[in-house]
Amino acid sequence: MSAISPASEVVYEVGPPRPVEAGGNGRLRRLWRGPEGDPRWARPSLLALLAAAAVLYLWDLSASGWANSFYSAAVQAGTKSWEAMLFGSLDAGNAITVDKPPAALWIMEISGRIFGFNSFTMLAPQALMGVATCGVVYAAVKRVLTRTHDSGIGAVAGLLAAAALAVTPVAVLMFKFNNPDALLTLLLTLAVYAVVRAQENGSTRWLVLAGALIGFGFLTKTLQAFLILPPLTVVYLSTGPGKFLRRLWQVLAAGLAIVVSAGWWVALVQLTPASSRPYVGGSQHNSFLELTFGYNGFGRLTGDETGSVGGGPRGGLQEMLGTIPGATTGPNGTVNLPGLTAGGGPRAGFGGGGGGPFGGGTGWNRMFGTETGNQVSWLIPAALVLLVFGIWAAGRAKRTDHARSALLAWGLSLLSTMAVFSYMKGIFHPYYTIALAPLIAVTAGIGGGLLWARRDRVVARIGLAAAVGVSAWWGYKLLALTPDWNSWLRFVVAGLGVVAALLLILWPIVLAELGGKTRARASAEAAQTPTQTQAPAQSQAPAPDGAALPGWVPNDGTAGSATVAPAAEVPASATPTTGSTLLGKSLRWAAVALGVGTALLGPAAYALATTGKAHSGSIPSAGPGNGGFVFGPGGKGGRQAFGGANGFPGGMTGQFPGGQGGRGGQGGQGNQNGQLPGGPNGQTVPNGQTGPNGQTGPNGQTGQFPGGFGGQNAESGQFPGGMNNFLDASKPSAQIQALVKKDASSYRWVAAAIGAQNAAGYQLSTGDPVMAIGGFNGSDPSPTLAQFQTYVAQHKIHYFVAGGVGGMANGGADVGGDIGTWVKAHYTAQTIDNVTIYDLTAPTS
Repeated sequence: MSAISPASEVVYEVGPPRPVEAGGNGRLRRLWRGPEGDPRWARPSLLALLAAAAVLYLWDLSASGWANSFYSAAVQAGTKSWEAMLFGSLDAGNAITVDKPPAALWIMEISGRIFGFNSFTMLAPQALMGVATCGVVYAAVKRVLTRTHDSGIGAVAGLLAAAALAVTPVAVLMFKFNNPDALLTLLLTLAVYAVVRAQENGSTRWLVLAGALIGFGFLTKTLQAFLILPPLTVVYLSTGPGKFLRRLWQVLAAGLAIVVSAGWWVALVQLTPASSRPYVGGSQHNSFLELTFGYNGFGRLTGDETGSVGGGPRGGLQEMLGTIPGATTGPNGTVNLPGLTAGGGPRAGFGGGGGGPFGGGTGWNRMFGTETGNQVSWLIPAALVLLVFGIWAAGRAKRTDHARSALLAWGLSLLSTMAVFSYMKGIFHPYYTIALAPLIAVTAGIGGGLLWARRDRVVARIGLAAAVGVSAWWGYKLLALTPDWNSWLRFVVAGLGVVAALLLILWPIVLAELGGKTRARASAEAAQTPTQTQAPAQSQAPAPDGAALPGWVPNDGTAGSATVAPAAEVPASATPTTGSTLLGKSLRWAAVALGVGTALLGPAAYALATTGKAHSGSIPSAGPGNGGFVFGPGGKGGRQAFGGANGFPGGMTGQFPGGQGGRGGQGGQGNQNGQLPGGPNGQTVPNGQTGPNGQTGPNGQTGQFPGGFGGQNAESGQFPGGMNNFLDASKPSAQIQALVKKDASSYRWVAAAIGAQNAAGYQLSTGDPVMAIGGFNGSDPSPTLAQFQTYVAQHKIHYFVAGGVGGMANGGADVGGDIGTWVKAHYTAQTIDNVTIYDLTAPTS
């Protein structure tokens, strides 16, 4: 027996404790069985699903190596230096930080400090965050539907929602990667869940917890964590229980929790003297607030990102590419390269729509474009349909109706985040959309559960059928983007969708029709029953022991009477009960199974293709393609394309000006056998020379693109000397590693290199701190030439590695060019494995 205290929500057990079943512990049984009242299969099914998600995310996890080397170098630094861990430094010498707050790094650094730093210990926490997010999605859907309908519907809908999240391609990608997005997604999912819990009874504690989670999300990826704030605030103020003034101060308390949970670290950085901490990467004035509201904040919305590679229709990388001979500028700033088309879709070149160069043009359809659609949008149309019909299913409920308020909290958070992603004009990468994945799954799960609970209504069945139908249509369209990969799959998805949609609408009609025929047959059989007053011979014997035989009715209580009752009329509902129940269940479960197959078959196939290959670089991509922008129809190359393992793009043959030809792949037809200006058919152009039609860029080292791309010869399939080092780490040879490690303990930084990815490759290879001049883009004014000269005079830096990327336009600094010019004038160069290195302890004058 239990009682609820009127002053609290605590349930107190009354009477003797419940006995523990023999052979097991009560808590363990509850863990396996789940709460009382749940179907027996619910908890085991959940545990099986979470185990499958763990296998999906942990499978061959180390194949990606250092994944995004930019963050890997920072994690490595944090395992060696507590100061680097606190501030999020790129190196243990604490020269400059990453361009994000360090919360996501802390999780990986703690794992590295406990278990040792390697690829698996760095990426395993990310995978476990994915499993945890699936669990939160299940709990969110199940709790709402269990409270408003029944636990069976809640459990089924929760499992389907969790499965939908688990197989979303971008989720599989990012839960196996070391970007901050995995932690951010888990925190924001928990935050929405906490707000919905607060809506149940007006709990201030849950609302404050939601604020703390969002604040910690800010320390993960700054203002992106706030995208769900407006819809959650509006929903709670309008649908939360209690008086409005109470709801208002609860929201203010949650806001205070955000400030406290995020503000302590911001205050620490801002109040620490600049000389006592690393430079804030991504800012132009060594200010975290500038980074938050500029480069990582409103600059992402407006495109005005100082020092960025994107930002506006002719910013950064687009501007550099536009200088290639033969390149043309299309509408809205799109840069089209000669003889190239973007793989995976018809759009050629970069940029467009005023957006960044990596995620397609801005507009309402960006989430459905060729760069982003197959990453996350598989179930967006269905989720929107179920959101609308789910609100209808709530009917004219009271203002605080829990099902409707929960659906609004998740659905409006989805719409708010989608809107910002769709119209932001600055840098946008398709993998950002992992933040949408749990919102899509829960919205679809709650909406679908609400409609299924009212499946006796025609409108509800139409809503379910519409969701399945639109999923089939959109899945077919997305699968058609990769026509050479399992081309049969899209036809299976389309076929399943048609059958499932018809079943969802028609199965009650089919049952009614079959039931009518059964009743007619039963009535006909009853009409043929003999009506004579004397019973059939086999029925004339008296009933044994006074019991009536079939067809006999006792007369005045006397068994075995010769008087036979007239045949009973068959009622209208007299269908074969067992048969109709089995048939009804079979049709319903067939509709559900086919609908689920329609919705999840396409993304599940993409998910398996994603988990089975390695991903690296700054712009990973999910699915069966080369993992990014692939140039030239039919081009083959590295496991990755844009920033991938074999360079940019996809290891194709042919060159960019002044660089080395790629060995990794083949150019597509119509692309002049893979040629690009600067080198015919993959011919190698020596270091420092420009190939035919090639150019050397102003302010650059030998063989550069404009503004600093290039320098040393690139590895196979790479941009000359630096483009791959901009999007992925450099790969120094064993001879260079041995040179750099010489007397490493005598220096604060064993080397300095332009650009964070360039420096990260040397640091991860040697295990020693390497200064990243200019930060990620090479455009941060850190260190200045004067500071660099001071470090050299104090013998804090041993080597300077020429090449890399720097001075990326949009107002960024070109400290790499200034430092490179000074080093070249005062120190002797030595070339090792086509890499130019200067010993800063041996000046020429």
